Amino acid sequence: MAVCWEDVSTVWEELKRPHGGTIVYLIIDGVGGLPDERYGGTELEVARSPHLDRLASESSCGLLEMVGPGITPGSGPGHLSLFGYHPLLYRVGRGVLSAMGIGFDLQPGDVAARVNFATVDGHGVVTDRRAGRIDTATNERLCRLISQSVHLDFDGGFFIRPVKEHRALLVLRGPGLCGRLQDTDPQTTGQPPRELRALDEDSRPTAALVSSFLRQVQETLRDEERANMVLLRGFDTYRPFPSLEERFGLRGRCIAQYPMYRGVSRLVGMEVHEPPVELSHYPTVLKEGYGDYDLHFLHVKPTDSRGEDGDFPAKVRVIEQVDGMIPGLLDVDPDVLVVTADHSTPAVMAGHSWHPVPVLLRARYARRDSVTAFNETACAQGSLGLRPALHLMGLALAHAGRLEKYGA
Repeated sequence: MAVCWEDVSTVWEELKRPHGGTIVYLIIDGVGGLPDERYGGTELEVARSPHLDRLASESSCGLLEMVGPGITPGSGPGHLSLFGYHPLLYRVGRGVLSAMGIGFDLQPGDVAARVNFATVDGHGVVTDRRAGRIDTATNERLCRLISQSVHLDFDGGFFIRPVKEHRALLVLRGPGLCGRLQDTDPQTTGQPPRELRALDEDSRPTAALVSSFLRQVQETLRDEERANMVLLRGFDTYRPFPSLEERFGLRGRCIAQYPMYRGVSRLVGMEVHEPPVELSHYPTVLKEGYGDYDLHFLHVKPTDSRGEDGDFPAKVRVIEQVDGMIPGLLDVDPDVLVVTADHSTPAVMAGHSWHPVPVLLRARYARRDSVTAFNETACAQGSLGLRPALHLMGLALAHAGRLEKYGA
C-alpha cells in the first residue's frame, strides 16, 4: 500500500538508527524570488554566487513546496516542514514561537500572541505596521509602561515582553484560556486594525480579556509619537511538541540571529547557540562544538527582510554575502549539506509567496544532475524535481545513514 506524503514522517521514526552522519541545514530565509525586468531575473539569478553554484553542480537539486499548492507559508510552517513535522498536523501560532524564541517559560495552556508596535493616525487607520522600526530600548520602555498600566479582571495574569525592535510578546496565563482568536493585524497600511473576535465558543472569554487589554493599551500609548498602538497576530495555546531526538534520533543545534527561529528550534528540542553577530561569523560558530550534534540548523534572516522591504538590490547583496561564507562552512566537511529556504519572498511582491523554493542536497551518495547554478530556473531541472518540503528530512536522514531498510 502506498504511503501518502502526509504520513511518511512516522515511518522515519520507526526506521531511525541511533547513529550516523552529521547534517547541516543552511536555511536562507525567503531566498526564492520572481523575475524583475529591471534587473533581468530573480534575485538568485542576478546575484554573483560562484560558491553556491559550485555546490549545486556537486549536489542533487530541485524545488520544495513548503505546505501545498498555492499555500503561502509563514516561517513557522515552513521550518516545521523542513524539520520533518507535517505543517498541517503540527500547527503552531507565531505567538508561541516568539515566546520560545526569547526563552520565555511557557506553560501548557498559556495563550501567546506576537505583538507589533504600530502607528495609527487620528482616525485609527494604520499608517505604519512597524512604528518606524523603533529600537529595542524604546520597545522595552513601552512594555514596562503597559505592564504597569494595564489591569485585567480574571483569575490569572498577563506578561508583555520585548522581543526585538518593534516586536514584542503577549502571554495570558490562567484557567480556561483558549487561543482561537482572529489577528488584529490587517497586514497592510491604510486600514484600521482588524476587530478581535473569537473563532469558536470556547475562546469567547479569552477574546473579552484581550479586547480589554487592547482598549487599555490604546489609552496608555495615545501620547506616543510613533508606537501609539499594538497589532496582535499568531494567537495560539501552547502544547509541547515531540523533539527531533525523540522522533528521528537527532541532537539538534540552532544558530540563528532572530528570536523567532530560535523559538521554532526550541519547540522541536534543539539547543540554541549564542547568536552570531555577523553573517561572516557563522562558519566559526559552526565549528565550535560541531561534533556534539547530529543536526546543525543555520538560519539567515536578512534575505527575507530585504524581500519584504521590496528592495531587490539589497536582497541580492545579502545572497552574495551568504555565498562568501560557503567555503568556511565546508571546512567542517558535513556528511550531508542542505541549502534551501523556508519560503519565497520575492522583492517584486514585497512579501511571502506560495512559489516553490530551490534546494540542493550535497552528500557522498547524492545523485549529481545537470544543474550548474543555484536558482529557481536551474533547480527546476534537477533530479529531486518538485516535491513537498516534508520529504527533505527523510532524504537528509537517508544520506546520513540514519534510516534502516523498510520491510522484508
